[in-house]
Amino acid sequence: MKNSIMILSAALMLGGVAHAQKVAFEEYNLDNGLHVILHNDPSAPVVITSVMYHVGAKDERPDRTGFAHFFEHLLFEGTQNIKRGEWMKIVTANGGVNNANTNDDRTYYYEVFPSNSLELGLWMESERLLHPVINKIGVDTQNEVVKEEKRMRYDNQPYGNILPEVKKNMFKNHPYRWTTIGSMKDLDAATLEEFQAFNKKFYTPNNAVLVVAGDFDKAKAKEWIQKYFGVIPKGEEVKKQTFVEEPINQTIKATYEDPNIQIPMVVATYRTPSMKTRDARVLDLISSYLSDGKSSKLYKKIVDDKKMALQIGAVGFSQEDYGMYILYGLPMEKYTTADILKEMDEEIVKIQTDLISEKDYEKLQNKFDNNFVNANSSVEGIAENLASYYLLYGDVNLINTEIDLYHSITREEIREVAKKYLNPNQRLILDYVPSKKVQN
Repeated sequence: MKNSIMILSAALMLGGVAHAQKVAFEEYNLDNGLHVILHNDPSAPVVITSVMYHVGAKDERPDRTGFAHFFEHLLFEGTQNIKRGEWMKIVTANGGVNNANTNDDRTYYYEVFPSNSLELGLWMESERLLHPVINKIGVDTQNEVVKEEKRMRYDNQPYGNILPEVKKNMFKNHPYRWTTIGSMKDLDAATLEEFQAFNKKFYTPNNAVLVVAGDFDKAKAKEWIQKYFGVIPKGEEVKKQTFVEEPINQTIKATYEDPNIQIPMVVATYRTPSMKTRDARVLDLISSYLSDGKSSKLYKKIVDDKKMALQIGAVGFSQEDYGMYILYGLPMEKYTTADILKEMDEEIVKIQTDLISEKDYEKLQNKFDNNFVNANSSVEGIAENLASYYLLYGDVNLINTEIDLYHSITREEIREVAKKYLNPNQRLILDYVPSKKVQN
Protein backbone atom coordinates (compact mmCIF):
# COMPACT_ATOMS: atom_id res chain seq x y z
CA MET A 1 0.00 0.00 0.00
CA LYS A 2 2.83 2.36 0.87
CA ASN A 3 4.46 1.77 -2.54
CA SER A 4 1.13 2.38 -4.29
CA ILE A 5 0.72 5.69 -2.50
CA MET A 6 4.27 6.71 -3.42
CA ILE A 7 3.71 5.81 -7.07
CA LEU A 8 0.41 7.73 -7.12
CA SER A 9 2.05 10.76 -5.49
CA ALA A 10 4.91 10.68 -8.01
CA ALA A 11 2.45 10.44 -10.90
CA LEU A 12 0.45 13.38 -9.62
CA MET A 13 3.59 15.43 -9.08
CA LEU A 14 4.90 14.57 -12.55
CA GLY A 15 1.58 15.49 -14.11
CA GLY A 16 1.68 18.82 -12.33
CA VAL A 17 5.22 19.52 -13.48
CA ALA A 18 4.42 18.57 -17.08
CA HIS A 19 1.39 20.84 -17.07
CA ALA A 20 3.30 23.68 -15.43
CA GLN A 21 6.08 23.42 -17.97
CA LYS A 22 4.01 24.44 -20.96
CA VAL A 23 6.44 26.60 -22.90
CA ALA A 24 5.12 30.00 -23.97
CA PHE A 25 6.78 31.59 -27.00
CA GLU A 26 6.35 34.23 -29.67
CA GLU A 27 7.63 33.83 -33.22
CA TYR A 28 7.91 36.15 -36.19
CA ASN A 29 10.01 36.77 -39.32
CA LEU A 30 12.32 39.61 -40.24
CA ASP A 31 12.16 40.96 -43.79
CA ASN A 32 15.37 39.09 -44.67
CA GLY A 33 13.75 35.75 -43.82
CA LEU A 34 15.31 35.21 -40.39
CA HIS A 35 12.83 33.43 -38.15
CA VAL A 36 12.80 34.70 -34.56
CA ILE A 37 11.46 32.87 -31.50
CA LEU A 38 11.24 34.56 -28.10
CA HIS A 39 10.69 32.68 -24.83
CA ASN A 40 10.54 34.74 -21.65
CA ASP A 41 11.49 33.04 -18.39
CA PRO A 42 12.37 35.38 -15.51
CA SER A 43 13.05 32.55 -13.05
CA ALA A 44 16.84 33.06 -13.32
CA PRO A 45 18.84 36.15 -14.35
CA VAL A 46 20.29 34.58 -17.50
CA VAL A 47 19.54 34.85 -21.20
CA ILE A 48 20.40 32.58 -24.11
CA THR A 49 21.02 33.86 -27.61
CA SER A 50 21.21 31.07 -30.14
CA VAL A 51 21.16 30.59 -33.88
CA MET A 52 20.46 27.29 -35.62
CA TYR A 53 21.34 27.00 -39.31
CA HIS A 54 19.68 24.47 -41.59
CA VAL A 55 22.99 23.06 -42.74
CA GLY A 56 24.63 19.82 -41.73
CA ALA A 57 26.78 17.05 -43.12
CA LYS A 58 24.04 16.01 -45.56
CA ASP A 59 24.44 19.34 -47.39
CA GLU A 60 28.03 18.63 -48.39
CA ARG A 61 29.47 17.30 -51.65
CA PRO A 62 30.69 13.69 -51.55
CA ASP A 63 34.22 14.92 -52.29
CA ARG A 64 34.08 17.77 -49.73
CA THR A 65 32.77 16.12 -46.59
CA GLY A 66 33.20 17.63 -43.14
CA PHE A 67 32.44 21.24 -44.14
CA ALA A 68 29.49 21.82 -41.78
CA HIS A 69 31.41 20.52 -38.77
CA PHE A 70 34.45 22.48 -39.89
CA PHE A 71 32.36 25.68 -39.85
CA GLU A 72 31.25 24.89 -36.31
CA HIS A 73 34.90 25.60 -35.43
CA LEU A 74 35.72 28.16 -38.10
CA LEU A 75 33.00 30.65 -37.19
CA PHE A 76 34.59 31.18 -33.78
CA GLU A 77 37.77 32.46 -35.47
CA GLY A 78 36.58 36.04 -35.50
CA THR A 79 34.76 38.68 -37.52
CA GLN A 80 35.53 42.07 -39.01
CA ASN A 81 34.78 43.59 -35.60
CA ILE A 82 35.91 40.77 -33.29
CA LYS A 83 39.63 40.09 -33.62
CA ARG A 84 40.93 36.60 -34.09
CA GLY A 85 41.14 34.83 -30.73
CA GLU A 86 38.93 37.38 -28.98
CA TRP A 87 35.55 35.63 -29.20
CA MET A 88 35.96 33.42 -26.12
CA LYS A 89 37.64 36.22 -24.18
CA ILE A 90 34.68 38.55 -24.72
CA VAL A 91 32.21 35.89 -23.63
CA THR A 92 34.07 34.89 -20.46
CA ALA A 93 34.88 38.51 -19.53
CA ASN A 94 31.14 39.17 -19.47
CA GLY A 95 30.32 36.16 -17.31
CA GLY A 96 29.07 33.99 -20.15
CA VAL A 97 29.64 30.61 -21.74
CA ASN A 98 29.21 29.55 -25.34
CA ASN A 99 29.39 26.50 -27.53
CA ALA A 100 28.25 24.97 -30.80
CA ASN A 101 27.39 21.55 -32.19
CA THR A 102 26.75 20.01 -35.58
CA ASN A 103 24.95 16.95 -36.85
CA ASP A 104 23.86 15.64 -40.23
CA ASP A 105 20.92 18.06 -40.44
CA ARG A 106 21.81 21.34 -38.71
CA THR A 107 24.42 23.48 -36.93
CA TYR A 108 23.72 25.24 -33.63
CA TYR A 109 25.55 28.11 -31.92
CA TYR A 110 24.66 29.65 -28.57
CA GLU A 111 25.75 31.94 -25.75
CA VAL A 112 24.49 32.02 -22.16
CA PHE A 113 24.97 35.43 -20.55
CA PRO A 114 23.77 37.25 -17.45
CA SER A 115 20.49 38.83 -18.49
CA ASN A 116 22.00 42.33 -18.65
CA SER A 117 24.22 41.19 -21.55
CA LEU A 118 21.49 40.32 -24.05
CA GLU A 119 22.54 43.07 -26.45
CA LEU A 120 26.10 41.75 -26.45
CA GLY A 121 24.92 38.23 -27.28
CA LEU A 122 22.75 39.45 -30.13
CA TRP A 123 25.54 41.59 -31.53
CA MET A 124 28.00 38.69 -31.44
CA GLU A 125 25.67 36.28 -33.24
CA SER A 126 24.86 38.94 -35.84
CA GLU A 127 28.59 39.46 -36.34
CA ARG A 128 29.06 35.74 -36.95
CA LEU A 129 26.36 35.94 -39.62
CA LEU A 130 27.19 39.30 -41.22
CA HIS A 131 30.95 39.74 -40.91
CA PRO A 132 32.73 36.37 -40.61
CA VAL A 133 36.42 36.38 -41.50
CA ILE A 134 37.22 33.28 -43.51
CA ASN A 135 40.89 33.39 -44.38
CA LYS A 136 43.82 31.01 -44.80
CA ILE A 137 45.16 31.32 -41.25
CA GLY A 138 41.75 30.45 -39.77
CA VAL A 139 41.22 27.52 -42.14
CA ASP A 140 44.70 26.13 -41.51
CA THR A 141 44.34 26.47 -37.74
CA GLN A 142 40.96 24.75 -37.57
CA ASN A 143 42.11 22.05 -39.98
CA GLU A 144 44.62 20.93 -37.37
CA VAL A 145 42.01 21.18 -34.60
CA VAL A 146 39.59 18.96 -36.53
CA LYS A 147 42.31 16.42 -37.35
CA GLU A 148 43.14 16.11 -33.66
CA GLU A 149 39.45 15.72 -32.83
CA LYS A 150 39.15 12.91 -35.39
CA ARG A 151 42.18 11.12 -33.96
CA MET A 152 40.76 11.32 -30.44
CA ARG A 153 37.12 10.51 -31.20
CA TYR A 154 37.49 7.99 -34.01
CA ASP A 155 40.94 6.74 -34.96
CA ASN A 156 42.42 6.10 -31.50
CA GLN A 157 39.20 5.48 -29.58
CA PRO A 158 38.23 1.84 -28.86
CA TYR A 159 35.13 1.06 -30.94
CA GLY A 160 35.46 4.59 -32.34
CA ASN A 161 34.66 3.60 -35.93
CA ILE A 162 31.34 1.88 -35.32
CA LEU A 163 29.30 4.82 -36.59
CA PRO A 164 31.36 5.45 -39.75
CA GLU A 165 31.13 1.76 -40.65
CA VAL A 166 27.41 1.57 -39.94
CA LYS A 167 26.61 4.69 -41.94
CA LYS A 168 28.57 3.72 -45.05
CA ASN A 169 26.83 0.33 -45.15
CA MET A 170 23.32 1.58 -44.37
CA PHE A 171 23.20 4.37 -46.94
CA LYS A 172 24.19 4.16 -50.58
CA ASN A 173 22.64 7.34 -52.04
CA HIS A 174 21.98 9.63 -49.09
CA PRO A 175 24.73 11.86 -47.66
CA TYR A 176 24.03 10.25 -44.29
CA ARG A 177 26.54 7.70 -45.55
CA TRP A 178 29.45 9.79 -44.27
CA THR A 179 30.15 11.03 -40.76
CA THR A 180 29.70 14.60 -39.61
CA ILE A 181 33.42 15.02 -39.00
CA GLY A 182 34.03 14.07 -42.64
CA SER A 183 37.22 13.15 -44.42
CA MET A 184 40.53 14.84 -43.66
CA LYS A 185 41.51 14.23 -47.26
CA ASP A 186 38.51 16.29 -48.42
CA LEU A 187 39.30 19.14 -46.02
CA ASP A 188 42.95 19.17 -47.12
CA ALA A 189 41.93 19.32 -50.78
CA ALA A 190 39.43 22.18 -50.30
CA THR A 191 40.37 25.66 -51.42
CA LEU A 192 39.76 28.84 -49.45
CA GLU A 193 37.26 29.89 -52.12
CA GLU A 194 35.26 26.68 -51.53
CA PHE A 195 34.98 27.44 -47.82
CA GLN A 196 33.89 31.00 -48.59
CA ALA A 197 31.29 29.75 -51.07
CA PHE A 198 29.90 27.28 -48.50
CA ASN A 199 29.53 30.10 -46.00
CA LYS A 200 27.80 32.36 -48.50
CA LYS A 201 25.34 29.64 -49.49
CA PHE A 202 24.23 28.29 -46.12
CA TYR A 203 24.95 30.85 -43.39
CA THR A 204 22.22 33.28 -44.30
CA PRO A 205 19.30 34.73 -42.30
CA ASN A 206 16.70 32.93 -44.42
CA ASN A 207 18.37 29.58 -43.64
CA ALA A 208 18.38 30.11 -39.88
CA VAL A 209 16.33 30.59 -36.74
CA LEU A 210 17.26 32.93 -33.88
CA VAL A 211 16.05 32.02 -30.40
CA VAL A 212 16.22 34.33 -27.39
CA ALA A 213 15.24 32.61 -24.15
CA GLY A 214 15.47 33.62 -20.51
CA ASP A 215 15.10 36.80 -18.49
CA PHE A 216 14.75 39.79 -20.84
CA ASP A 217 12.53 42.68 -21.82
CA LYS A 218 10.68 41.63 -24.96
CA ALA A 219 10.29 45.10 -26.46
CA LYS A 220 13.99 45.84 -26.01
CA ALA A 221 14.93 42.43 -27.44
CA LYS A 222 12.86 43.06 -30.57
CA GLU A 223 14.48 46.46 -30.99
CA TRP A 224 17.99 45.01 -30.76
CA ILE A 225 17.13 42.06 -33.03
CA GLN A 226 15.97 44.48 -35.71
CA LYS A 227 19.03 46.67 -35.18
CA TYR A 228 21.61 43.89 -35.48
CA PHE A 229 19.94 41.25 -37.65
CA GLY A 230 17.52 43.32 -39.73
CA VAL A 231 20.36 44.87 -41.74
CA ILE A 232 21.77 41.51 -42.86
CA PRO A 233 21.00 40.84 -46.54
CA LYS A 234 18.83 37.90 -47.46
CA GLY A 235 20.72 35.03 -49.04
CA GLU A 236 19.89 32.94 -52.06
CA GLU A 237 17.17 30.38 -51.42
CA VAL A 238 18.71 27.08 -50.32
CA LYS A 239 17.17 24.28 -52.36
CA LYS A 240 17.47 21.00 -50.52
CA GLN A 241 18.12 17.87 -52.55
CA THR A 242 16.02 14.78 -51.98
CA PHE A 243 17.88 11.49 -51.64
CA VAL A 244 15.94 8.23 -51.67
CA GLU A 245 17.28 4.94 -50.36
CA GLU A 246 15.98 1.64 -51.67
CA PRO A 247 14.44 -0.55 -48.94
CA ILE A 248 16.77 -3.10 -47.35
CA ASN A 249 15.33 -6.50 -48.32
CA GLN A 250 18.32 -8.70 -47.58
CA THR A 251 20.65 -8.75 -44.60
CA ILE A 252 23.73 -6.61 -45.18
CA LYS A 253 26.84 -8.25 -43.70
CA ALA A 254 30.05 -6.39 -43.03
CA THR A 255 33.21 -6.78 -40.97
CA TYR A 256 35.50 -4.15 -39.52
CA GLU A 257 38.84 -4.74 -37.78
CA ASP A 258 39.66 -2.29 -34.99
CA PRO A 259 43.28 -2.26 -33.73
CA ASN A 260 42.17 -0.55 -30.51
CA ILE A 261 39.99 -3.37 -29.12
CA GLN A 262 40.35 -6.89 -27.72
CA ILE A 263 36.71 -7.96 -27.41
CA PRO A 264 34.52 -8.36 -30.52
CA MET A 265 31.19 -6.60 -30.80
CA VAL A 266 28.06 -7.43 -32.75
CA VAL A 267 26.22 -4.45 -34.20
CA ALA A 268 22.70 -4.85 -35.62
CA THR A 269 21.32 -1.76 -37.33
CA TYR A 270 17.86 -1.09 -38.74
CA ARG A 271 17.00 1.84 -40.99
CA THR A 272 14.06 3.81 -39.63
CA PRO A 273 11.86 6.58 -41.08
CA SER A 274 12.16 10.34 -40.66
CA MET A 275 11.92 11.56 -37.07
CA LYS A 276 8.89 13.61 -38.15
CA THR A 277 6.77 10.48 -38.71
CA ARG A 278 4.49 8.73 -36.26
CA ASP A 279 6.31 5.44 -36.86
CA ALA A 280 9.55 7.06 -35.65
CA ARG A 281 7.88 7.89 -32.34
CA VAL A 282 6.63 4.31 -32.02
CA LEU A 283 10.18 3.08 -32.63
CA ASP A 284 11.36 5.42 -29.86
CA LEU A 285 9.09 3.54 -27.47
CA ILE A 286 10.32 0.18 -28.77
CA SER A 287 13.93 1.25 -28.39
CA SER A 288 13.33 2.34 -24.81
CA TYR A 289 11.48 -0.88 -24.01
CA LEU A 290 14.26 -3.06 -25.39
CA SER A 291 17.42 -1.29 -24.45
CA ASP A 292 17.07 1.86 -22.35
CA GLY A 293 18.77 1.29 -19.03
CA LYS A 294 19.43 -1.67 -16.77
CA SER A 295 15.75 -2.49 -16.37
CA SER A 296 15.25 -2.86 -20.13
CA LYS A 297 14.40 -6.27 -21.57
CA LEU A 298 17.73 -6.86 -23.32
CA TYR A 299 19.95 -5.73 -20.46
CA LYS A 300 18.05 -7.63 -17.78
CA LYS A 301 17.95 -10.85 -19.81
CA ILE A 302 21.39 -10.94 -21.46
CA VAL A 303 23.57 -9.12 -18.92
CA ASP A 304 21.86 -9.63 -15.55
CA ASP A 305 20.08 -12.97 -15.81
CA LYS A 306 22.05 -15.02 -18.33
CA LYS A 307 25.36 -13.21 -17.85
CA MET A 308 26.18 -13.68 -21.53
CA ALA A 309 27.35 -10.14 -22.23
CA LEU A 310 29.58 -7.53 -20.68
CA GLN A 311 27.40 -4.85 -22.18
CA ILE A 312 24.23 -4.47 -24.21
CA GLY A 313 23.15 -1.14 -25.57
CA ALA A 314 21.46 0.80 -28.29
CA VAL A 315 21.75 4.14 -30.02
CA GLY A 316 18.79 5.70 -31.76
CA PHE A 317 19.56 8.22 -34.49
CA SER A 318 16.51 10.37 -35.09
CA GLN A 319 17.16 12.40 -38.20
CA GLU A 320 15.33 14.60 -40.65
CA ASP A 321 15.25 12.21 -43.63
CA TYR A 322 15.99 8.74 -42.26
CA GLY A 323 16.92 7.36 -38.87
CA MET A 324 18.79 4.36 -37.54
CA TYR A 325 18.29 2.02 -34.61
CA ILE A 326 21.65 0.52 -33.64
CA LEU A 327 21.82 -2.42 -31.21
CA TYR A 328 25.17 -3.70 -29.98
CA GLY A 329 26.56 -6.28 -27.59
CA LEU A 330 29.91 -7.36 -26.14
CA PRO A 331 29.93 -11.09 -25.33
CA MET A 332 31.41 -12.62 -22.19
CA GLU A 333 34.41 -14.88 -22.77
CA LYS A 334 32.60 -18.20 -23.31
CA TYR A 335 29.94 -16.72 -25.60
CA THR A 336 30.04 -15.48 -29.18
CA THR A 337 28.55 -12.48 -30.94
CA ALA A 338 26.19 -14.93 -32.68
CA ASP A 339 24.89 -16.00 -29.26
CA ILE A 340 24.20 -12.38 -28.34
CA LEU A 341 22.43 -11.71 -31.63
CA LYS A 342 20.20 -14.76 -31.14
CA GLU A 343 19.09 -13.49 -27.73
CA MET A 344 18.40 -10.02 -29.14
CA ASP A 345 16.32 -11.47 -31.95
CA GLU A 346 14.22 -13.50 -29.54
CA GLU A 347 13.18 -10.34 -27.69
CA ILE A 348 12.32 -8.56 -30.93
CA VAL A 349 10.16 -11.51 -32.04
CA LYS A 350 8.28 -11.33 -28.73
CA ILE A 351 7.36 -7.69 -29.44
CA GLN A 352 6.30 -8.62 -32.97
CA THR A 353 4.16 -11.51 -31.74
CA ASP A 354 2.60 -10.44 -28.44
CA LEU A 355 1.38 -7.17 -27.01
CA ILE A 356 3.71 -5.78 -24.37
CA SER A 357 2.16 -5.94 -20.92
CA GLU A 358 0.00 -3.14 -19.56
CA LYS A 359 2.55 -2.68 -16.80
CA ASP A 360 5.43 -2.27 -19.28
CA TYR A 361 3.33 0.06 -21.41
CA GLU A 362 2.58 2.25 -18.39
CA LYS A 363 6.25 2.24 -17.44
CA LEU A 364 7.16 3.44 -20.94
CA GLN A 365 4.64 6.25 -20.81
CA ASN A 366 5.96 7.37 -17.41
CA LYS A 367 9.52 7.31 -18.71
CA PHE A 368 8.62 9.48 -21.70
CA ASP A 369 6.70 11.87 -19.47
CA ASN A 370 9.86 12.19 -17.40
CA ASN A 371 11.98 12.70 -20.53
CA PHE A 372 9.57 15.42 -21.69
CA VAL A 373 9.85 17.27 -18.39
CA ASN A 374 13.65 16.96 -18.30
CA ALA A 375 14.03 18.17 -21.90
CA ASN A 376 12.38 21.44 -20.94
CA SER A 377 13.76 21.74 -17.42
CA SER A 378 16.42 24.32 -18.32
CA VAL A 379 16.24 27.48 -20.37
CA GLU A 380 19.17 26.19 -22.45
CA GLY A 381 17.24 23.03 -23.30
CA ILE A 382 14.13 25.01 -24.17
CA ALA A 383 16.10 27.28 -26.51
CA GLU A 384 17.55 24.38 -28.48
CA ASN A 385 14.22 22.55 -28.60
CA LEU A 386 12.41 25.63 -29.90
CA ALA A 387 14.99 25.99 -32.67
CA SER A 388 14.86 22.29 -33.59
CA TYR A 389 11.09 22.04 -33.68
CA TYR A 390 10.92 25.04 -36.00
CA LEU A 391 13.82 24.23 -38.30
CA LEU A 392 13.55 20.44 -38.58
CA TYR A 393 9.91 19.67 -37.79
CA GLY A 394 8.19 22.83 -39.01
CA ASP A 395 6.06 23.11 -35.85
CA VAL A 396 7.42 25.01 -32.84
CA ASN A 397 4.48 24.03 -30.66
CA LEU A 398 5.63 20.41 -30.69
CA ILE A 399 7.67 21.51 -27.69
CA ASN A 400 4.34 21.34 -25.84
CA THR A 401 2.39 18.73 -27.78
CA GLU A 402 4.80 16.01 -28.90
CA ILE A 403 4.27 14.14 -25.64
CA ASP A 404 0.59 13.80 -26.62
CA LEU A 405 1.70 11.89 -29.72
CA TYR A 406 3.58 9.41 -27.55
CA HIS A 407 0.55 9.07 -25.25
CA SER A 408 -1.66 8.24 -28.23
CA ILE A 409 0.51 5.30 -29.36
CA THR A 410 -1.14 1.96 -28.57
CA ARG A 411 0.32 -1.42 -27.68
CA GLU A 412 -1.06 -2.70 -30.97
CA GLU A 413 0.89 -0.04 -32.87
CA ILE A 414 4.06 -1.05 -31.06
CA ARG A 415 3.59 -4.63 -32.27
CA GLU A 416 2.80 -3.60 -35.86
CA VAL A 417 5.70 -1.16 -36.19
CA ALA A 418 8.11 -3.79 -34.82
CA LYS A 419 6.85 -6.14 -37.52
CA LYS A 420 7.28 -3.46 -40.16
CA TYR A 421 10.86 -2.37 -39.46
CA LEU A 422 12.73 -4.82 -37.19
CA ASN A 423 13.15 -7.93 -39.34
CA PRO A 424 16.41 -9.86 -39.98
CA ASN A 425 16.28 -9.17 -43.73
CA GLN A 426 16.01 -5.40 -43.14
CA ARG A 427 19.23 -4.80 -41.27
CA LEU A 428 22.98 -4.56 -41.25
CA ILE A 429 24.96 -7.07 -39.20
CA LEU A 430 28.40 -5.61 -38.55
CA ASP A 431 31.03 -7.87 -37.00
CA TYR A 432 33.26 -5.38 -35.24
CA VAL A 433 36.35 -7.38 -34.35
CA PRO A 434 39.92 -6.92 -33.06
CA SER A 435 42.51 -6.38 -35.74
CA LYS A 436 44.30 -9.54 -36.90
CA LYS A 437 47.50 -7.56 -37.43
CA VAL A 438 50.17 -8.23 -34.84
CA GLN A 439 50.53 -5.19 -32.59
CA ASN A 440 53.89 -4.18 -31.18
